[in-house]
Amino acid sequence: MENTRQEKISRLLQKDLGELLRVDARGIMMGAMVTVTKVTVSRDFSSAKVYLSVFGSKDKELLFKNIEKRKSDIRFKLGQKVRHQLRIIPNLYFYEDDSLDYIENIDRLLNED
Repeated sequence: MENTRQEKISRLLQKDLGELLRVDARGIMMGAMVTVTKVTVSRDFSSAKVYLSVFGSKDKELLFKNIEKRKSDIRFKLGQKVRHQLRIIPNLYFYEDDSLDYIENIDRLLNED
């Protein structure tokens, strides 16, 4: 259960990471549209789980490998954006948010007769 401070930091990171990935990191995304769907921050603010939803990419594994390679650059740019709000820039761990695929699969199963 997150406290109020963690929720505020999560929203801040989600907003700034979304903008960063949309505008500044176009080369990393390989033409795919990437949305930050959720960010959860640890209690000590040292790490953050970032859930990404990917559209328009055939090879999601390659995209996530590319993001992992450039994780330090993304964290540095994030630090420049939030340096006045946070003392510690959390380590970022990226995960694929497959909730849309799950919903689509359930919808397909329900419509089958």
